[in-house]
Amino acid sequence: MALPNQIHFVYMADLVGNLLVAQSGGPTAVINASAAGVIQEAGKYPDLIEEIYGGLNGILGILNEELIDIQEEKRVVIEGLKHTPAAALGTCRYKVDFKKKPEQAAKDMDRLFQVLQAHNIRYFFYIGGNDSQDTAHKIHEQAVQRAYDLRVIGVPKTIDNDLPHTDHCPGYGSAIKYNATTVMEIAADAASMASDSGVCCLIEVMGRAAGWIAAGTVLAKRNPGDAPHIILLPEIPFNESAFLSRVQETLAANKFCIVVVGEGLRNAAGEEMAADKRTMDAFGHPALSGAAERVAEIVSTKLKAKTRTVKLGYAQRAAAHCASETDVLEATACGGAAVRAAIDGQSGFMVKIVRHQNSPYRWTTGFQELKEIANVERLVPRDWISADGFLPNEAFIEYARPLIDGELHLPIDSGLPKFVTLQKSPVEKKLPPRA
Repeated sequence: MALPNQIHFVYMADLVGNLLVAQSGGPTAVINASAAGVIQEAGKYPDLIEEIYGGLNGILGILNEELIDIQEEKRVVIEGLKHTPAAALGTCRYKVDFKKKPEQAAKDMDRLFQVLQAHNIRYFFYIGGNDSQDTAHKIHEQAVQRAYDLRVIGVPKTIDNDLPHTDHCPGYGSAIKYNATTVMEIAADAASMASDSGVCCLIEVMGRAAGWIAAGTVLAKRNPGDAPHIILLPEIPFNESAFLSRVQETLAANKFCIVVVGEGLRNAAGEEMAADKRTMDAFGHPALSGAAERVAEIVSTKLKAKTRTVKLGYAQRAAAHCASETDVLEATACGGAAVRAAIDGQSGFMVKIVRHQNSPYRWTTGFQELKEIANVERLVPRDWISADGFLPNEAFIEYARPLIDGELHLPIDSGLPKFVTLQKSPVEKKLPPRA
């Protein structure tokens, strides 16, 4: 039977060896649920998967041969990963860059396959976003070139929700559930303090080129006058005069105005308003910080209005206490689907989520070739945004609403959530230290 994306898998012979799972990029509230899905599904195939290893701190830890024995972990801990934020295995933002650093990239791949061979790794799962799927694709290609029998499957993860071909990304639903909740709470506070002079509160959220996270806060808006009153998306160039006019109208009507600002907001020239080009990450991205502050300066200077800024920062990707149950279920399912595909002989694919209907919400998992995922960013469609560019429209709301459904009932210890921690029993190293 053909999968939803019309990829026809071809059965391959059984492969016996060890499994390695790792995490990469910015964590989410459900990235560990995907790891749990991989680990729990892998345990169903003891005749093919002999040992289950975790790579500490993504590809960087694997290059340093820092592996842990997952089978030393208690089952209750693995189950508890589904409700524990951050990356339990550790993460990194290390790039194997054949274009800019070909010699180092070649050395990295030689070392990587030395580690894989030394530990008889035959199944590799990388949980991450755009750059992580690029790394997984390169490893798959290298395995083919080196005739090393390895099955590589990418597992999607990112609150940015900008991976192509998948309906949405695990981590996104929980992030917008928390952010929309926070917007409602801040709006209630601002409304209670509103005076004749008025106040404009600007809330900065993550999202470099894509405004999915900022757009998701529209779910807090149950009535036309509710916050957020304005959402500034990176996809829409900032129009200062139109923006100030809308803020002025809102202040006149409500005495307060709540503005959500995507950190990657761009000016009319297409430049990131908060980019600090003095600080670049491993992938060549300038640091982003202060988009809300820059917009607040414009409001206070031009309108002489009182402003407050709130930066949600790491909280929006770590708020397991406000995670979506739907998000946890999907993240776990993606991990399990990845293992089943590899057992069936597949490599070079990423698991994707396929939506069948909105109400009631129905979905399944499918697969997309990694080469069609790597380094491609999906933006919020223009026809999902209002004509004036200040709010997502009903098409977006219909898309996003099912993703925040369901409440988790976290285990509690002394009134606070109880998270789990891996004991991380190290696997004995077999190679000299990395040069």
